[in-house]
Amino acid sequence: MSRIQQVFRTLQSQQKKALIPFVSAGDPNPQLTVPLMHAMVAAGANLIELGVPFSDPMADGPVIQKASERALQHHISLQDVLQMVADFRHEDTNTPVVLMGYLNPVEVMGYEIFANQAAAAGVDGVLLVDFPPEESHECVQLLRQRQIDSIYLLSPTTSEQRVRLICGQASGFVYYVSLKGVTGSAALDIETVQQRVHMIKNNTDLPVGVGFGIKDAGTAKRIGSVADAVIVGSALVKMIEQAVAALPHGEVDTTMLNPDIIKKITTLLADMRGALDQ
Repeated sequence: MSRIQQVFRTLQSQQKKALIPFVSAGDPNPQLTVPLMHAMVAAGANLIELGVPFSDPMADGPVIQKASERALQHHISLQDVLQMVADFRHEDTNTPVVLMGYLNPVEVMGYEIFANQAAAAGVDGVLLVDFPPEESHECVQLLRQRQIDSIYLLSPTTSEQRVRLICGQASGFVYYVSLKGVTGSAALDIETVQQRVHMIKNNTDLPVGVGFGIKDAGTAKRIGSVADAVIVGSALVKMIEQAVAALPHGEVDTTMLNPDIIKKITTLLADMRGALDQ
C-alpha cells in the first residue's frame, strides 16, 4: 500500500478530509521550500503537492506562472526538486509528496531514470498535466513498480466514458478540476461540483480531490462536504507573490521573507484544517 493510499484510508476511518496544499519548488528562493513543507504539515496538511517549475505551465493561471518564473530565476531543475523531497524525507517519512508538473523535464531525464530517482527521493505520486493516459502506459508502469501513484486530472468537460478510462489507469487519488479555465479561476458552483464528484465516484473507488478556485476556509469547508480532499494552490502562492512585490525596489534577496511567508501560509492552512474538521 502506498503512502497516499494509507493516508486516505486513515482519514476515512477518522471521518476526515484531506488537505493538500500546492507550492512551487524554489519559489521565491530554494531555501524556503523544505522548511515550508514541514510547516504546512504542522499546520494540518495531509499531503503536499510540489510544483516542478516549468517555462510554459499551460494549465496554470498567472499566479502560478509567476511562481515558476521566480523559481526558474534560481535555475531550479527537476533534479533540484527531487533533492528537496529527499531533504524533506530526512525528518518526515510519513507525509506523501506528489510532484505536479509537465512532461518535458521527465522526458528529457528519461522515464526509468526519473522513476528510479523519484523513488529514491521519497516521491509518492506524480501528476503530469500534459501526459494523457493513452500515451503514459510505459511511465505509469515504471512508477507503479516503485509504488509511486499516477495522479490524473478530470475536468468539468470530461465525459463519463473518459472518466472510466482515466480512473482505470490512475492510482492514489484523482484530481477533479472544479472550474473551466486555469488555476486561480473565480467562483465555485458547489452544486455542480457535487454532481460531478458523485458521477466520478460511481466510476471509481479512488478518493476524489477537488482543486482550482479554493481560496479560504469557507470554500474549503464547502468543497470538503462533497470531496475526499481539498487542494489549494493559487491562494498560497499569491501570498508569496505579494510578499515579493512588497520588497524595496531593486532588492533581489528574498530569503528575508521566508519566516513571514511561512507564517501567512500556515495560518491560512490552519484555518482551512479547522473548517474541514468542524
